[in-house]
Amino acid sequence: MDAVLVIDKPIGPTSFDVVRKVRRAAGLKRVGHGGTLDPAASGVLPICLGEATKLAQFLLDADKEYDFTVCLGVETDSDDATGAVTARADAGGVDEGAVRGALAAFRGPISQVPPSYSALKRKGRALYDYARAGETVEIGARPVVVHELELTSFAGPAAAAFRMRCSKGTYVRALARDLGRALGVGGHVTALRRTRSGPFALAQARTMDDVLAALAAGERASPALPLVEPAEALGHLERQVISDELAGDVRMGRRTALAALQPGAATGDRRLCLLDGRGKLVAVVRASNGAVIEILRVFRP
Repeated sequence: MDAVLVIDKPIGPTSFDVVRKVRRAAGLKRVGHGGTLDPAASGVLPICLGEATKLAQFLLDADKEYDFTVCLGVETDSDDATGAVTARADAGGVDEGAVRGALAAFRGPISQVPPSYSALKRKGRALYDYARAGETVEIGARPVVVHELELTSFAGPAAAAFRMRCSKGTYVRALARDLGRALGVGGHVTALRRTRSGPFALAQARTMDDVLAALAAGERASPALPLVEPAEALGHLERQVISDELAGDVRMGRRTALAALQPGAATGDRRLCLLDGRGKLVAVVRASNGAVIEILRVFRP
């Protein structure tokens, strides 16, 4: 089973919890996910099976979309509702106009300091390990891009709802914290739902319970188990069909002249999916030194 499952992760389990349960139900050794979701978050979680685990690095690079709500006036150590309160401020004077006006500074290329409770590694340890142990580590700011950010409803400073489309590595919790500070009152995320991850949207997702039940029953083609082929999973990348001879060369890892591709393909640093005559994914490649293809990942037939 070499495909991607799109699961609507519930609140509670970690992303690795979901991977472990799918691995057990499917009887597969090679299972991974295409982008971590916090335990307190729900929504789109791509699960890669078998040969499709090689897709994970490309899915991680994709843009994400979120719906989330923020409570202004309260900061927590985790920047969400699961953490301990670290600061309070009177947010009664913050109105809808003030929130909308503050959003402009958080659109486009920005820098943000990731939450101390995050899976980012420092000297081989996740930041949340340091935080739980009461150890302080310096966390540097990182560049990210917020493509879209809008206030979708405002029921007072304790219940402001937003929608965001952003680049990989963007932390919604950090944005909520920084937005609150820009308004002079602090803030934290109270609910977070990922509505899209790269090419995958909620409309494609199935509940974890339904997927696990279908896998345990041995189903491989049912509405509860929509399997996405690797080539379809990378539908957001450019693609080109190549000859069987060239596909064989690429699958063998041979350096391949750019001249073997169509003019203009894989120029610069653009990634390109190579497909065989049956539409199956052969490899993901990019131009290297302007003369040969750098093979990033090869996929077995």
